[in-house]
Amino acid sequence: MTTPRIAVLTSGGDAPGMNAAIRAVVRIAISHGAEAMAVRHGYEGLIDGDFSEMQLGSVGGVLDRGGTFIGTSRSERMFTEEGLDRAAQQLADHGVTGLVTIGGDGTYRAAEELDKRGVSVIGVPGTIDNDIAATDTTIGFDTAQNTICDATSKVRDTASSHERTFIIEVMGRHCGMLALYSGLAAGADCILVPEIPWKLEDICVSVRQGIERGKKHSIIVMAEGAGHAFGVAEDLSPLCGHQVRAVVLGHIQRGGAPSAFDRTLASRMGAAAVEALLDGESGKAVCLRNADMELATLQDCYSRHHDMKKHIYDLAMVLAR
Repeated sequence: MTTPRIAVLTSGGDAPGMNAAIRAVVRIAISHGAEAMAVRHGYEGLIDGDFSEMQLGSVGGVLDRGGTFIGTSRSERMFTEEGLDRAAQQLADHGVTGLVTIGGDGTYRAAEELDKRGVSVIGVPGTIDNDIAATDTTIGFDTAQNTICDATSKVRDTASSHERTFIIEVMGRHCGMLALYSGLAAGADCILVPEIPWKLEDICVSVRQGIERGKKHSIIVMAEGAGHAFGVAEDLSPLCGHQVRAVVLGHIQRGGAPSAFDRTLASRMGAAAVEALLDGESGKAVCLRNADMELATLQDCYSRHHDMKKHIYDLAMVLAR
């Protein structure tokens, strides 16, 4: 009987906790008598055949590291017939019997195409945006919230000192979950997300109400998909009658050591992915649902984003008054 060989790769934007998921895939595979391999540099590395054999010690010391130690990429070639065929052939040539792909919706779309080509593949959701509706949360989301909250606290210090309004732009092109939850946790006065229409005049009213009750500053958390922070700051300044500054947090949101929650989540998801492959599953992704690990089809994962939690948005706005 052929020994199972499980490979793992990370694709797209990195997320804190990916290393913990890789660690779990490798060690759970070995514990089941399977061989473990890593594909370096994401789907680009898969197409080019950049494989490395993994042992128990290969993933030592990575649990608390941010990013992904096996590298990642955004591969345009994986969305071509030639690239997909080449990737599937590389897996066959290296004797891989099951592939774990860690990433977001683009990663899942490519994984589904591999599944159609006979590759046994299971997805693991690794993205700070938390934009995969089939799972309650994704690897990296919790850590990114903590990073934003920490940055917001620092910005608030200078905002209060200079009695200014600051707009803090966070990631989220199509999904405002990161802005919503980090804004609530950070005590933002306004939260701007792409799913909910907003008007400059309404923001100005909120800022003025804060000033009238003695506030020396206002903090606005804005998802990048809701607008551009510097442009909004420039337009808002004359309306509010004082300086409005913008801060774009950018890629620091992806970095840093993963939180305990993300380490635990990633470990559970990586283990569940291996077990699903060994059980004969394919074309699915691991999801956290009501604290349990479940499987959903890859298409169900990438075809829709989380619905905006309007009741949480309303709660944040009430608490900001």
